[in-house]
Amino acid sequence: MQIAVVGTGYVGLVTGTCFAETGNNVICVDIDAAKVEKMKNGEVPIYEPHLDVLFERNIKQGRLAFTTDLKSAIEKAQIIFLALPTPPGEDGSADLSYILNVAEELGKIITDYKVIIDKSTVPVGTAEKVTAAVAKNATVDFDVVSNPEFLREGFAVDDFLKPDRVVIGTRSAKAKKILEALYKPFVRQGNPVIFMDEKSAELTKYAANAFLAAKITFMNEIANYCELIGADVDAVRRGMGTDTRIGNRFLFPGIGYGGSCFPKDVQALAKSGKEVGYDFEIINSVMGVNHRQKVTMAQKIKTYFGDDLSGKKLALWGLAFKPDTDDIREAPALYIIEELVEAGAEITAFDPEAMPNVKGVIGDKINYAENQYDALENADALLIATEWAVFRSPDFDKVNSLLKEKVIFDGRNLYDLESMRDLNYYYESVGRKTIKAV
Repeated sequence: MQIAVVGTGYVGLVTGTCFAETGNNVICVDIDAAKVEKMKNGEVPIYEPHLDVLFERNIKQGRLAFTTDLKSAIEKAQIIFLALPTPPGEDGSADLSYILNVAEELGKIITDYKVIIDKSTVPVGTAEKVTAAVAKNATVDFDVVSNPEFLREGFAVDDFLKPDRVVIGTRSAKAKKILEALYKPFVRQGNPVIFMDEKSAELTKYAANAFLAAKITFMNEIANYCELIGADVDAVRRGMGTDTRIGNRFLFPGIGYGGSCFPKDVQALAKSGKEVGYDFEIINSVMGVNHRQKVTMAQKIKTYFGDDLSGKKLALWGLAFKPDTDDIREAPALYIIEELVEAGAEITAFDPEAMPNVKGVIGDKINYAENQYDALENADALLIATEWAVFRSPDFDKVNSLLKEKVIFDGRNLYDLESMRDLNYYYESVGRKTIKAV
């Protein structure tokens, strides 16, 4: 099939590349000319495991191309995916201006039937707005479909190629037939393609992300309670997770969720509820608890050293909101940095992928190390904010020789308590007993 993807962020680039991988001809559109030129030269603008291999292969084989010219991109395309940003406004609502502006342009330039697909996460009712925007200028038939993505950063390629399910919102028999054929190669093992109306599809994405955010936040609340009463959240998690009604995923406590999806989508769903007079009490609580959770580790450090951290040097492992991505949007590490620097601390950080993005946001407010061990040199403590695999089994002899004090604050519960006791560390984690050095 001939496909155009408008927008080359995480969703757009993965979508375009993976559709090309199954034999479709895909052209991706972006207004950033420099970015488009780099992609034409085979440079992947984001870090996502396995994407580079597919990206390079499909460019070489002529199935994946890039342009800044919207008109030429959609000329032959039967299917147009809109994978554009929907950033939160000051009131929490999703900004649809990028999508609606492109929709108006599409109406001016389409000359035959197109299936126009909202791939971005959008509020309920967006398909109607996009339809109206295209219809302002369109003189031919078209259908607007909601097809939300369920991609996890760090696993996006696998999630796209082997989806748990595909959700498609359309009441058009013509669009349904086209999309059944498009997605057939991805669901050969029997995972469902679920058709529904457009509004239900839009809400499905928000509901799924809000539920997962609530699950994470609930475990963080349990972890905080465990610390007060002396229980072990890891044991509680295992006891809960073996209940098939609950499952064992998204039960790991930590320093809060971040990224491009959960914070924005939870906020947007709460705002959408307000617009129709409904108060999502659980969702509002989730947002409040998560915001506080992001700085709990900073508070623990302040308690240990005193509120004035002047002269204290801290090593920070991890900046991305999760491992296997360079995405720092709403990353807990950024909130922790702000708290600690304000208290006078000097921070040296290392992250395998996210340091350039952090430097672009906060500049030289902190120092950046070449590797995880360089960050430790002469530091008064180590703080772990992202559970990258490289941090899970460090050389503790080397760690001991570099740290000024054997103190670790672990926001991701990477290490076994008994091991920390045997190594004679002061070790604070989340929802578990504090190990105190002898």
